[in-house]
Amino acid sequence: MTSILQRPLRKTLLTSVAATATLLGAGVQAQQDDDSGFALEEIIVTASKRPQTLQSTPIAVSVTGADTIEKARVLDISDLQSVVPSLRVTTLQTSSNTNFVIRGFGNGANNAGIEPSVGVFIDGVYRSRSAAAIGDLPRLQRVEVLRGPQSTLFGKNASAGVISVVTAAPSYDAEGRVEVQYGNYDQKLVKAYVTGGLSDTFAMSLSGSWNKRDGYTEALDPGVPDLNDRDRFNVRTQALWEPTDSVTFRLIADYSEIDEICCAVTNIVNGPTAGIIQALGGFVLDDANPFSYTSPVNEIPINQIEDGGISLQADIDFDTWSLTSISSYRSNDALNDTEPDYTGAEILDSAFNEANIDTYTQEIRLTSTGENDVDWMIGGYYFKEDITQVQGLEYGTAARPYVSLLATQGASPFFFDAPFPGFGTATIEQILGIPIGSAFGADTVTRETFTQDNEAYSLFATVDIHINDRTTFTGGLNYTNDKKTVTGSTVNGDTFSSASLQDNFFGAAFFGSTGLAPTPGNIAAVEAGAPGTTAALNAAIAPIVAGFSPLQFQPQFVAFPNSVESGRSSDDKLTWTARLSYEMTDNVNVYFSAATGYKATSWNLSRDSRPAAGDAAALGAAGLLQVNQDFGTRFAGPEEATVYEIGLKARYDRGAINIAIFDQTLEGFQSNIFTGTGFSLVNAGKQSTKGFELDATWSPVNSLTLTFAGTYLDPLFDSFVNGPGGDLSGTKPAGIHELSITTSATYDHQFDNGAFGYIRADWLYESDVQVVDNIPGINREVNQFNASAGITFENGVGVSVFARNIFNDEYFLSAFPGVIQAGTFNGYANAPRLWGVSLSYDF
Repeated sequence: MTSILQRPLRKTLLTSVAATATLLGAGVQAQQDDDSGFALEEIIVTASKRPQTLQSTPIAVSVTGADTIEKARVLDISDLQSVVPSLRVTTLQTSSNTNFVIRGFGNGANNAGIEPSVGVFIDGVYRSRSAAAIGDLPRLQRVEVLRGPQSTLFGKNASAGVISVVTAAPSYDAEGRVEVQYGNYDQKLVKAYVTGGLSDTFAMSLSGSWNKRDGYTEALDPGVPDLNDRDRFNVRTQALWEPTDSVTFRLIADYSEIDEICCAVTNIVNGPTAGIIQALGGFVLDDANPFSYTSPVNEIPINQIEDGGISLQADIDFDTWSLTSISSYRSNDALNDTEPDYTGAEILDSAFNEANIDTYTQEIRLTSTGENDVDWMIGGYYFKEDITQVQGLEYGTAARPYVSLLATQGASPFFFDAPFPGFGTATIEQILGIPIGSAFGADTVTRETFTQDNEAYSLFATVDIHINDRTTFTGGLNYTNDKKTVTGSTVNGDTFSSASLQDNFFGAAFFGSTGLAPTPGNIAAVEAGAPGTTAALNAAIAPIVAGFSPLQFQPQFVAFPNSVESGRSSDDKLTWTARLSYEMTDNVNVYFSAATGYKATSWNLSRDSRPAAGDAAALGAAGLLQVNQDFGTRFAGPEEATVYEIGLKARYDRGAINIAIFDQTLEGFQSNIFTGTGFSLVNAGKQSTKGFELDATWSPVNSLTLTFAGTYLDPLFDSFVNGPGGDLSGTKPAGIHELSITTSATYDHQFDNGAFGYIRADWLYESDVQVVDNIPGINREVNQFNASAGITFENGVGVSVFARNIFNDEYFLSAFPGVIQAGTFNGYANAPRLWGVSLSYDF
């Protein structure tokens, strides 16, 4: 940890330690002097898969309770980042492409084959893809964000952390709530919840919500609705059966739909293609005002998601141990279709993706109960998932003239129809031997089909050895075995990409200079008679080949499995946790922990999947190499995480504080970055982050609660030789803020007439940082203020108001190189100010 103090963290750490001492002192004083009976609510968490108080859990975990979620108007996991500084949630080009990041680590968007590094669990059920976790949240009890590797208890895809959503179980008392909300951009939200007991041992609940809002990004094309809207609903039912005091069954079924026009793209830098786009009738947004919230697309973006599932949890208590079983089945269908050039110029009409994901999971664990010198837990987890995905790209009517203008530097949109300079009357299509009029022709479609079958299991065990009344050692092991079987094939209509520039231009040049067909015999004979002819012709066509090669961005695809590539991966790993915790006093706990995490191989289920260069010889021998064959990756190997952490947790009647200092390393980070014509999926050699986290709550008076949470991160690519754009070793990873802060103040007031009111304000700050690794100079900094207020009357009627991003802070969510627009850089802008008024009735 010495290296942390050698960096700018020293000042932050010293300041925080001083603040800690002050708060602890104030807490002691309050403990001694306060005789009002006030005490902070005890928070129970299940971060270790057994109920414990937050302060006695020696894990870095942030907990957001139902009261905070309601008052802060947290509707989904994306909103949660306004109260948890270590968490970042980013939505990219579609609603389903949402990425979760904890402590700067996280991936899983833009490719169904890439499993997330941050595991999302709702009522103990793993949501394997972000598309199954982004809907509006149901009636909640709490949300736990576990920071750092959690693979010992949560399995293969928790190498960066876990988001655990715990919903409210049915109540035997008849109760319910109805809420309606209206906001700017014509937002209309309706939520309802009802629960009650049907007998002394059986209770049910039913909840649902409908959320619809116009888009906040104006479409310049009158035929396209405004973008970045909301249109989603969900319904959820639960049944709770407790036939005896020691047996509980909880059945949950849910279904949700999203049908949205998302997501708008802005221009951050306009490149040299801007004039060509305008000449073809497209729009070029003003890069001097990237937050104009306008969109030039002339195709309506489609984002449709249907997600549903059922789960059954059984809890059975025996004399000294308990049995928990969680069974689940989930299905997620997503359809996305966007205009990928984002210009309205009919260059690329469609980038479509249809994915179906069916997931079955089963977890069984046995846990010791009662007071013991040694507490234990053993369990197993089974995971089965099937993915079918069809995606593709379709050219528009302007694709051919666009490429023609690129080739002639804006001189002519008819390049493909004119004789190619220096080659007589032959056009480039004739030279390449492809059908006349086919190059970049309108409605040309490339379609890829992938399947992935994934079967995995884990065996895990933990022990808590209570060395004495104040000292506990925890050890845990997890063995994970993960197998995937993948297939991939394409139907590629791009004739230009399927032709060899080198072979065909050389042949045309050879024939033009010698009058002979470019057969091996003729080439050898000419070379024998005039040595250097071949080299001279190759030198002459080299600029042509180099100039047109970038336009062959949809080469033919080597289908797999084949005689060389099996399309299979098999991984296994033993991960572990070791932790020592010590109760310094009845109010202060300290701990030291070390843990490892693991994420299995992720396959590239996209048109950018390429065979490895090491297989070139074998593929050639098998006759499988394609024209213009290029190489890359079919998959990225496993991620392996290691963290060392020191923590302190203190709790008093009026205050609580949690501190964690950590050194976290991820080897083989699965990096997936867009390069302008496709995604680069590779393993980064090693990425490390050293950091400091502080989470504090203080109630100076009964009615006022103040919170402060801060995260300092010092990330580094220790090794990333094959990074996008070159060797990134020794550089700081983009998108990871050095300092993140969330702070809030909530004032509650009980009126004499029985009404209860509150006022809340919170602030989210994220320091300046480069947005993505392959685009230097595009940065983001966040200064976002939110506020809310409400009152609930004794008769159950409530009124509340809220505003998010009150002062219209502007920042980029992400950025990327313009699609086949060299020199252009696009990005996603954050949401502007959103506000609303809600009316509720509790009964």
